[in-house]
Amino acid sequence: MEKIFNLNIFTPDSLVYSGKIVALVAPSSKGYLGALTNHDNLISDISRGKITLKEADGSIKVFNSRGKGFLEISQNNAELLLDSPPAPQ
Repeated sequence: MEKIFNLNIFTPDSLVYSGKIVALVAPSSKGYLGALTNHDNLISDISRGKITLKEADGSIKVFNSRGKGFLEISQNNAELLLDSPPAPQ
């Protein structure tokens, strides 16, 4: 069984996603970055592009980031703060 961590995706108006995941891939100004369980602490910008999540049950979710934001990872908790709602794919 893969190890899991928590992810929340917020916009100024709402909580878009909350769940337990095993992997995250998100776009930044320097290219795509990936995160797994026990990732070092990280703060990064987020840019337009695909945000891909692998959930604890093995399913894959993809959102299209249409704006900018930030990603923070700390102690197996990740938060994406986006300036506009992502479009589900």
